Amino acid sequence: MIGIIGGSGVYEITQKADSCVKKTVKTDYGEVEVSILEIFSKTVAFIPRHAQGHSIPPHKINFRANIEALKLVGVTKIIATNSVGSMNMEMPPGAFVIPDDFLDFSQNRVKTFFEDKVVHIDVTEPYCPNLRDVLKESGDVILGGTYVCTEGPRFETPAEIKMFKMLGGDLVGMTGIPEATLAREKEMCYNSICIVSNYASGISDQELTIDEVFEMLSVKEVELLELIYNFIKNVDDLSDCSCHHALDGAEA
Repeated sequence: MIGIIGGSGVYEITQKADSCVKKTVKTDYGEVEVSILEIFSKTVAFIPRHAQGHSIPPHKINFRANIEALKLVGVTKIIATNSVGSMNMEMPPGAFVIPDDFLDFSQNRVKTFFEDKVVHIDVTEPYCPNLRDVLKESGDVILGGTYVCTEGPRFETPAEIKMFKMLGGDLVGMTGIPEATLAREKEMCYNSICIVSNYASGISDQELTIDEVFEMLSVKEVELLELIYNFIKNVDDLSDCSCHHALDGAEA
């Protein structure tokens, strides 16, 4: 089964769904409402990360519950959408970027399912390269880039952005981690569509607002949904991947 996690402004993907059933999934970390859709004769599980109405801020998202819920309904491959600011002039507002690495500057999040035993997952390739190849075939995207995750909910300072750039960051957001690594711990493929909403603080000559994020998503909504639908159409949801064996050799 294919899983889709919708970020800011992406609260449903039912346009081309033949059916939609909402179910409440009970996990060890809380309950999650998951929409089970039939799209192109494939079963798709969808979760809006911030809930309907954008009611959950980034530092309050129950990442473990969301990933566990998708695992429990049978998801093996996840695509997420993430709104980001750009630190790279070659990744302008409106671009869709598929990252291939990350820097984690989030602070107060539980980042593992394994709190009672020692498990070291490999993140040499933090984002699934097989899903990246499918996304490449599915729309106009920029391949590669380092995603920097901050805690939020405030935007970053110009000095922080300058530091992130010096460290090799290209994009900055608040929701990509620990989502990606939790999916790896559950042996699911995971990749992200980063929608660039603006240039980051100190690069943009304007004050940053959440309105910019929603305005850009409104402009790019049709194109983003088409990319997601093409991905669903193109992906082989039964194919094996090294992500599905991430725990091999990981336990001490």
